[in-house]
Amino acid sequence: MTSRNHPLLGRALLAATATAAVAALALGTAAVPAHADRDRPDRPGRPDRHPTAEPLVIAHRGASGYRPEHTLAAYRLAIAQGADYVEPDLVSTKDGVLVARHENEISGTTDVAAHAEFAGRRTTKVIDGVRVTGWFTEDFTLAELKTLRAKERLPQVRPGNTRYDGRFEIPTLDEVIRLVKRASGRSGRTIGIAPETKHPTYFASIGLALEEPLVRTLRRSGLDRPNAKVVIQSFETGNLRRLDRMTRVPLAQLVDASGPLALVTPAGLADIATYADWVAPAKNLILPPDSTGAIGTPSPLVRDAHRAGLKVVTWTMRRENQFLPANHRIGTDPTAPGDLAGEIRRFLDAGVDALFSDQPDIAVDTRDAWVGERHPLAG
Repeated sequence: MTSRNHPLLGRALLAATATAAVAALALGTAAVPAHADRDRPDRPGRPDRHPTAEPLVIAHRGASGYRPEHTLAAYRLAIAQGADYVEPDLVSTKDGVLVARHENEISGTTDVAAHAEFAGRRTTKVIDGVRVTGWFTEDFTLAELKTLRAKERLPQVRPGNTRYDGRFEIPTLDEVIRLVKRASGRSGRTIGIAPETKHPTYFASIGLALEEPLVRTLRRSGLDRPNAKVVIQSFETGNLRRLDRMTRVPLAQLVDASGPLALVTPAGLADIATYADWVAPAKNLILPPDSTGAIGTPSPLVRDAHRAGLKVVTWTMRRENQFLPANHRIGTDPTAPGDLAGEIRRFLDAGVDALFSDQPDIAVDTRDAWVGERHPLAG
């Protein structure tokens, strides 16, 4: 396609499909686990305060600041905290099922190393030019992966999350969609999903292409529509160009600060707009840090993207000092919480249309206060 619709990620479902959607979503869901320690209060059933307003908050791998990432518990908590979207990163099993893991190498996010029956599957592969050793989802059937349990990926940074190690399965994309639908019906607000295809060229090279099962799953779930609350992300331009010919949902081009920066020039952004609806640059490309690590004046990226007809979503907002710019850290402990709300406000002021956060509660509260200050009648 050479032109695309540009619906807001947060736009509600069309009235013509509302009755059917409510019926499909009106299923029960498990109770959200209570917070502990520094966790923020759960807010089940919280209505949309700004149902058609941007900026939007996307829960990065779920509420991964409070639960092990890419688990149903992390997604469920993110929804309770008011996130507009949840993000499942997608990789494939040996039998072609899409599951939610940040990487196809799973030794850091599951207890696979403790399973003697799988010891022989530890191997070394080259993934997108990088030599990686461990256990890989494509070497396991779904049934085998379901015998594993998730664990916290950053135990030194988030030791409180380790109390959930061993409690949660690896979810499939179908399971994430069902959770989101149930939570939407229960809460009275439509929650979106923002799946990211991980290493699509690699998976295609081993006969497990991600595009077809992803589109098939969306279609089967009634979500392959321009107005559905779905946005597909990828770092690979070829992957998105293929998806542009296969699906009607919005697409987002991810751009890393160490990646091909020609993508975020005016000419590059104009090219992205021919196949995608969003550009998703790393936050340093929007607010570049100075020599001290502090952020200040925005780059022209947001302005240029908007001129090209693209929305802008940035990543990733995390509360620990080590992930924050120097002028939003509190104290010297790298794992202590800093001024995440202050950082988020700077990006909202810079004009982003959405952001990813590991702590959706902080991001939602900050966004709501920011919108309320500018549009007092919106709340």
